[in-house]
Amino acid sequence: MNKKNKNGKLIHISDILSKALAGYRPAGDTQMIRIWDIWDKAVGKPIAMNAKPDSFKDGILIINVSCSAWIHQLKFLEKEMILNINKKLDPILVKQLRFKIGKIIS
Repeated sequence: MNKKNKNGKLIHISDILSKALAGYRPAGDTQMIRIWDIWDKAVGKPIAMNAKPDSFKDGILIINVSCSAWIHQLKFLEKEMILNINKKLDPILVKQLRFKIGKIIS
């Protein structure tokens, strides 16, 4: 059985699940999913290959980075990254980035 909206158009399963889980998931989890969804486009492919979001709380995004050289480089790009991430999000969520060496999961 296909689920349709009032206009008779099919509703994507992710929209149904997001609504169903909204009452059970903390808001931070939903925000983290949104950050993961826009990450590659917001930061660009070279950064995305070496840095991935790990956790998010109270406006602070913790990012796993592949090595200390990338941490050093990303600190110079932090303000630009925050602007680009927030441009893709509505409302603005990220106030600060913190970098740590960690596992990069694609």
